[in-house]
Amino acid sequence: MGSAESRILQGGGTTLYSNETLFDAIGGESAVRELVEKFYPKVQANPLLSPLFPEDIQPVMDKQFLFLTQFFGGPPLYSEKYGHPMMRGRHLPFPVTPKRAAAWLSCMSQALAETNISEPLQEAVIERLSGPAHHFINSEDES
Repeated sequence: MGSAESRILQGGGTTLYSNETLFDAIGGESAVRELVEKFYPKVQANPLLSPLFPEDIQPVMDKQFLFLTQFFGGPPLYSEKYGHPMMRGRHLPFPVTPKRAAAWLSCMSQALAETNISEPLQEAVIERLSGPAHHFINSEDES
């Protein structure tokens, strides 16, 4: 197990004991790009999520790359280009339900499993994304 992984595990999930960020631990820019590229085809194929996204998914992927880079502790690319992320507000126009939040996290877990990111780091990524995914919920599931 690599040093970043042991620090993450020692920290109870996502705490790192050095200057290394989650962004660095998972492999930096190339790992985030790969994750985004594996994630969005799953989103587009998901019947709960696909209606929320445009047919031309590339601009969404580009923004997600910028956001995740920053969110995982890399350079503040999203803020430099678009200002403060204000992600909850940006998601308010879309009906984000508990089932959709779970589906989003499931797609992300599936995408992570297709990368070279180690399992402990995959868990750290999902843990880091779970809070925001649930924070964006703004609608009830349909019965």
